[in-house]
Amino acid sequence: MNLTQTLHRGHAGLAINGMAMVAEGAMREGTIALHTLPLFHIAGQLILNACWSVGATHVIVPSFSPLGVLNAIQEHRVTGVAMVPTMVQATVDHPDLKNFDISTLEVLAYDGSPISEALLGRTQRALPDVKLFQVYGMTELSCILTVLQPQWHSTEAHCKGRMRSGGRPSFCTEVSIVDEKGLEVPRGQVGEIAVRGPGVMQGYWGKEEATRQALRNGWLHSGDGGYMDDGGFVFVVDRIKDMIVSGGENVCSAEVEQALAQHPAVASCAVIGVPDEEWGERVHAVVVLKPGAEATVQSIRDHCKAFIAGYKCPRTVEFMAALPLSGAGKVLKTRLREAHWAGRERGVA
Repeated sequence: MNLTQTLHRGHAGLAINGMAMVAEGAMREGTIALHTLPLFHIAGQLILNACWSVGATHVIVPSFSPLGVLNAIQEHRVTGVAMVPTMVQATVDHPDLKNFDISTLEVLAYDGSPISEALLGRTQRALPDVKLFQVYGMTELSCILTVLQPQWHSTEAHCKGRMRSGGRPSFCTEVSIVDEKGLEVPRGQVGEIAVRGPGVMQGYWGKEEATRQALRNGWLHSGDGGYMDDGGFVFVVDRIKDMIVSGGENVCSAEVEQALAQHPAVASCAVIGVPDEEWGERVHAVVVLKPGAEATVQSIRDHCKAFIAGYKCPRTVEFMAALPLSGAGKVLKTRLREAHWAGRERGVA
């Protein structure tokens, strides 16, 4: 395949993903879309392409701030916005939210990382008339993998546990949960999420071995652990590299974060594995408290025990003023780990 064909296929993948957002109902003709995500990021590109495919209006803020977003929605009568969960949390929890007229807002798409049920509940209460879409994807896919549509942000979906899922495969996308040999595992069993479709990358530039590891037998192996239920809903358990192995037991950081986020004093959190002489790794929580709220390590642990098994609960807790974020608003767990793993190799069997 020559360079022209490669570029054509890459551009086609971006265009198809933009049209998939339209087909999912997240973008329509007449939409006034607010761009909060960096335009160099694949998620920002996704919204741009979706807008162009229907001739929507673009509203761009120079950088994210909750007040900047609220003011832009009010001033430009924005009808649709996409944000990562950290942005959603900062916006819906802002004390001045009620002072802005954001009644024109129809759609909120969130992506980039798992969202806690606690934050999702606060968002639904703050924006009761807004349709919520969850988009799970990755740069290597241009970027949609699954979508959780508004009808699955319901009480019924919550009761079935499906509101915790990433949704079902989007248009033109096949998803399979596979074992280490690439064979599909039974429904409900955790494996690696693999995907194929027209949006899949050609490979990593200048990294042949990484490309061979990711692209196998026609499937892109995501590096995410997850499972699929009988309805085709995909549940992302954790990044495989973020799985904590404590005392021989696998602990999914996302599950612990879901429990932590339901603590009334917790604004945001992240869970990582840190070295432990006895257990190999221990579950360590990094917590940002809500303004004026208080919590202790013991209160955090006691709270988590009501939701998850004791061995999964944080053994240590660190309180911070803010979590380190990437330019796209994702929590930088690598930075959180640095202080704990400096001079040590992470590799617990």
